[in-house]
Amino acid sequence: MSNSEHLATVMVNAFIDAVERGVDLVPVVADSTSTAKISPFMKQFPDRLVNVGIAEQTLVGTAVGLSMGGKIAVTCNAAPFLISRANEQIKVDVCYNNSNVKLFGLNAGASYGPLASTHHSIDDIAVLRGFGNIEIYAPSCPIECRQIIDYALEHVGPVYIRLDGKALPELHDANYQFKPGAVEQLREGDDVALVAMGSTVHEIVTAAAQLADLGINAAVINVPSIRPCDTAHLLTMLKNSRHVITVEEHNVNGGVGSLVAEVLAEAGCGIPLLRLGIADGSYAIAADRKEMRAHHGIDAAGVTRSATALCKGA
Repeated sequence: MSNSEHLATVMVNAFIDAVERGVDLVPVVADSTSTAKISPFMKQFPDRLVNVGIAEQTLVGTAVGLSMGGKIAVTCNAAPFLISRANEQIKVDVCYNNSNVKLFGLNAGASYGPLASTHHSIDDIAVLRGFGNIEIYAPSCPIECRQIIDYALEHVGPVYIRLDGKALPELHDANYQFKPGAVEQLREGDDVALVAMGSTVHEIVTAAAQLADLGINAAVINVPSIRPCDTAHLLTMLKNSRHVITVEEHNVNGGVGSLVAEVLAEAGCGIPLLRLGIADGSYAIAADRKEMRAHHGIDAAGVTRSATALCKGA
């Protein structure tokens, strides 16, 4: 695996390997073969792909039907259209019926940049956390992504995997072992705990290094497993710091910021918390990734700035 890789490519390679080892897997796309980067799978297994056209409700319904027939059905299309247009089908057909469907939300967050709010998915975690009976994951790098996918294909039951739309470098070495529910501390520090999911984990890794140069010790916590989540272990990590900041390319409500707020509040912790993301009542701006994150204060520089102000009481 290369140093930096597109997570959709990781997904497709995982599908190919699964079929080669005997998994009866069928990807379902909604005229999204390009988005899913699924051409290598189509060339190798031309009879295994179902393309329903631009019809996301049909996409999910078809996947459920395939799962009822014993197939491992995986949907592969853009997160904003999957979650918004097929909302009822996900809630009722997949979740309520505990269907063995794996939903891949591609180009999540504001990956589509200048295409703006119609193509941004900054509410997918919030929506799905409101649905019962679906596991939710947000991998931050290729190795983590591959292991989450391999787990999901073995797990019986609904799974949602949020995939960023840009190539991401590795955060882990070959010894990394993903476990459902596990929360991972990438760096220790007691001044402030920086918590993120998915691609914004890279921002807090960089921010922690910048903060160290300023004499601020920042812990870095990666939450790839939103549901299930080992909240007891997460609380143990958070309690070691004087302040907590969550960072996500998602609305501040319903994502990792809300998860951390719930953990702290339910434990009666009085640790100051700052949630960085797309502000309540707002949309992500229409801009490329770098400009968008800087505008919303969720790039490394913005996190460093917020953490410095928080730790110094500004």
